[in-house]
Amino acid sequence: MDLIDSYGRRLDYLRLSVTGLCNMKCRYCLVDDARAAREPATDDELLSLVRLLAGLGVGKVRVTGGEPLLRPGLDALIRGLSRIKGVRDLSLTTNGLLLASRARELKAAGLSRVNISLDTLRRDRFRSITGGPGLSRVLAGIEASLKAGLDPVKLNIVVMAKVNSDEIPDFVGFTRKLPVHVRFIELMPIGPASAFNQSRWVPLGTMQEKCRPLATLPPRLRPKGSGPAVCFKSPGSMGTIGFISPLSEKFCGRCNRLRLTSGGTLLPCLAEQTGGEDLLGLLRSGAKPQDMAAAVLRAVKHKAPCHRMCAGRSGLQTASMCSVGG
Repeated sequence: MDLIDSYGRRLDYLRLSVTGLCNMKCRYCLVDDARAAREPATDDELLSLVRLLAGLGVGKVRVTGGEPLLRPGLDALIRGLSRIKGVRDLSLTTNGLLLASRARELKAAGLSRVNISLDTLRRDRFRSITGGPGLSRVLAGIEASLKAGLDPVKLNIVVMAKVNSDEIPDFVGFTRKLPVHVRFIELMPIGPASAFNQSRWVPLGTMQEKCRPLATLPPRLRPKGSGPAVCFKSPGSMGTIGFISPLSEKFCGRCNRLRLTSGGTLLPCLAEQTGGEDLLGLLRSGAKPQDMAAAVLRAVKHKAPCHRMCAGRSGLQTASMCSVGG
């Protein structure tokens, strides 16, 4: 079975938030949010929900948070997810602080690839952006992931004016040193980021201009995965650079994602707070499989043709990225 929404998009990719907790306090992400207070789903509950979704056509699962490595026994959960029939691609998004000592065991458990959030290569800025030290630990996590055979290793950089936008050339240079795939991401007006989005937002054109002449190269094949980045390769580099521009060039028309929040709600869109279905609540109430499946189909039906992040605040997601598994 395939999950096809009202606009013909096949939804086969789940972002699975396994915790609302994080060990960083990034200025565009973390905010006190009562929606993360529900008793977290057990491994068995998460596996049951992913089996449900896999049976309906989801084949790709990305484990997110908060910071997923804060969840006790994550390697066991990864192992269980990797054994679910229909799940053919299993990945992780992490801030990298705890990754160096875990990369090998996660790979052995069935993890294929990893995305690491890293907004700066400068120690003083790292503390300013994240609220604490740890750049060397993240860099060690990148090295450990490459040595463990996780492929690809992608770096996610949220570009912010007067914060880290001047480091774009430094990150391009990073792809010449290591076989990593750097993706520059536009800041989105979600949760606390909405308070300063216009003053900190760097549009796609500005990001590409800082990469000239790299951005004039023809797009190359994307690294393995199904992300929205448009990628380029610099001559002599080991990795690629890419741009994710949800505002300048919306990619909603090819969106294939559903999101299961840390509170167990299935969301059809990161940016919208409507149309969600409380799958964990249904599971805990003893709902029948057909009723669970019906809830998934309702969420799919409510997936909008395009987000409204450029059209004002009405209806936009107000929860933090930690809660919705950004």
